[in-house]
Amino acid sequence: MADDLGHRATRHAVVIGGSLAGLLAARVLAEHAERVTVVERDRLPEGPEARAGVPQGRHLHVLIEGGQRAFDELLPGFTDELTSLGAPTVGAPEDMVQWQNGRWFRRTAATTRHYTGPRPQLEWLVRQRVLADPRIELVEGTETVGLTGDSSRVRGVRLRERGAGADKKTRTLAADLVVDASGRSTKSADWLAGIGAEAPHEETLDTGLAYGTRVYRAPAEDAGTDATGYYIVPDPAQVYGGVVLPLGDGHHLVTLSGLRGDEPPTEEGSFEEYAKRLPHPVISDWLARAEPVSPVYGFRRTANIRRRYDRPGRRPAGFLAIGDALCAFNPIYGQGMAVAALSAVALRQALADPKRTPTTRTVQRALLDASRQAWDISAGADKKMPGATGDAARPGPMDRAVGWYLGRVVERAAGNPAVGASFRAAITLTAPLTSLFAPSVARAVLFEPVGETPSGPPLRRDA
Repeated sequence: MADDLGHRATRHAVVIGGSLAGLLAARVLAEHAERVTVVERDRLPEGPEARAGVPQGRHLHVLIEGGQRAFDELLPGFTDELTSLGAPTVGAPEDMVQWQNGRWFRRTAATTRHYTGPRPQLEWLVRQRVLADPRIELVEGTETVGLTGDSSRVRGVRLRERGAGADKKTRTLAADLVVDASGRSTKSADWLAGIGAEAPHEETLDTGLAYGTRVYRAPAEDAGTDATGYYIVPDPAQVYGGVVLPLGDGHHLVTLSGLRGDEPPTEEGSFEEYAKRLPHPVISDWLARAEPVSPVYGFRRTANIRRRYDRPGRRPAGFLAIGDALCAFNPIYGQGMAVAALSAVALRQALADPKRTPTTRTVQRALLDASRQAWDISAGADKKMPGATGDAARPGPMDRAVGWYLGRVVERAAGNPAVGASFRAAITLTAPLTSLFAPSVARAVLFEPVGETPSGPPLRRDA
């Protein structure tokens, strides 16, 4: 069979992992394959509940605007359904008290909105929508232990049941296309080696960032402010971060972050004490008035990892990687869910391209391109942090000049509404990074002074 991923060549597609990336990929593949099988190692909950296979599931998740548009394109009406389930939205900068690079942001009219509801709620809604398609089958409680085929073409997967009393024998599931959506812990290197193929080079950048998260019931009365969220952004000179965002029903998720060797504690009393390390007590004061309603959950695996399937190597046709299995980001930037959806949109566009027959190589490049801007944002910021390690931590020849310019963008974003709007459009993946170099933005960044910003936390919106 030729390396053709078009509808005539792909009768059966297998997606490894029932993650958001995997489910959305299955949604797209069902438009081209006769049937799609999603293989998930967990037993999935029936409702919007956290599951072990999403170790970040209890932590902060935001669906930024670029992701919202992609979800609605893939699953029409999705964000309206999220709203009907009670998922709150937070407008930036209007609803946020935000400190970054030594400045408080003016709370001018919102130019973008984030969904801040719990991750399990969003994932459950995606499952409901995707698995309603009769062409898509879910196989639960089953792990992928290898591929079948050879170094020229993948022809299926080897599976094994999980759990007590399960049959531990492996079985083979034939496929014309296998998509790895198993997340940042993917075993793809071993799977490819098992059929005589080469694993891709991994680019890594690790700041050692760690965070802790706890759910709180908001203060009963908070008449001193109309803000719905708080955000202290870490930077190379100030490495502690904190964010407070609504989950719905009066509950808020609070995340505190620090770097390697000074991680936020998971002990109850120590968590609130750690918040006092932030450069301003606004979050610590909020915590003193709020009521904790959950344990503290820690998370440590925050390295940026990009697997370069686009580079030359002995790799088989019929095998693709998507989501965190392709490109995983430092979660502090809130890009993961958006990139999962944007990658599925890129998969759809590549498979339906009327100008060329989709091949493994061209489709994999399209998936990498879909994650490139998020990588540039995450890795570009992280390589400036003290103690960053990994081969992607080395600055490139243009990094100093671009970093100088973007530093001036951030300085002016806090007080200049026009620069702030362009900055937010880029980081929410609704405009390319090149938009920050547009003439109107460049004039303000290069020639105008830094605008006036609040001297303290702006507890009220701009009049």
